[in-house]
Amino acid sequence: MSGLAIEAAGLVKTYKGKVRAVENVSFGVDPGRIFGFLGPNGAGKTTTVAMLTGNLAPTAGQATVDGVDVFRHPELVKRKIGLVFQESTADSDLTGRENLELAAALFGVPRRSTATTIDSLLDRMQIGDAADRLTKTYSGGMRRRLELAVGIIHAPRVLFLDEPTLGLDPQGRAGFWRFVLELRKEHGMTVFVTTHYLDEADTICDRIAIIDHGHLVATGSPSELKDRLGADLVTVRPVTPSPIMEGVLRAVPGVLSVAVQDGSYRVKAPRGEALIPLLVDACARSGIDLASVSLKRPSLDEVFLEFTGREFREDEGMTATDRAVRVGQVQQAFGRGGRR
Repeated sequence: MSGLAIEAAGLVKTYKGKVRAVENVSFGVDPGRIFGFLGPNGAGKTTTVAMLTGNLAPTAGQATVDGVDVFRHPELVKRKIGLVFQESTADSDLTGRENLELAAALFGVPRRSTATTIDSLLDRMQIGDAADRLTKTYSGGMRRRLELAVGIIHAPRVLFLDEPTLGLDPQGRAGFWRFVLELRKEHGMTVFVTTHYLDEADTICDRIAIIDHGHLVATGSPSELKDRLGADLVTVRPVTPSPIMEGVLRAVPGVLSVAVQDGSYRVKAPRGEALIPLLVDACARSGIDLASVSLKRPSLDEVFLEFTGREFREDEGMTATDRAVRVGQVQQAFGRGGRR
């Protein structure tokens, strides 16, 4: 055993003998970490998650989750992990409490502790007052917190979150992640998350992997990935246009490039904070008055664009492959107990 909570080695998935959705994907996730898995639609993200959760057999490669070989023992993996899908899986015709009771039975939670566990989760997710209401009356945020409670009712050591906050408002997203961070802190839970919100990945994740066309194109912490772009961006705006300003800025040591956009000068440099005083001084000595100076570190949006050649779009629809895999995930992961 490697000691990793999740380990993938050379994963390959080929559909119909031709289309390679995933090509030689390898990575590891340390215990207790939050690992973000990002990629454009159709890049192989959903297929990889389906393989790691025991819901899709690989064409080649190996994977372990919490020390269990996923492909030799998929049913054991399904019992050990927690899983929250993008699609709502709570039964609308059951109450919140009944959804949790059903999940407890499916996952083999001891009957003597089921009631206490459910009450604790309802309170923790702040839905105790609505426990005996039908889930169809819940708000989007309440449903997501209920589904998180369902996903962790059996105290899994590894939790998979497949775009869990898609469609929630900022307050709902923040509340959801607050609970996840508490779980990680208190129980050392490992979290594997896909998300369409790059600000979430930047704030929440310890490490990130980006997949494109079935290949991993980048891995590292959010800071490491942004540092690989090699430059901060300093935007300098003069009070009035100056024909010499571009030359003045380019002459400052440490400047990598200068681009003019809408009357402002976008200066790239390895260390933007250290460069700002030099830029201001150079302009002052040249008689150029400045209206504003701002600093921006590379964002994950720019990282995504750099490594995939395209912008990250939150409103992209699922591909046919993504949709088929997700339907299979829902059917197989909870097929043992009928309605969930």
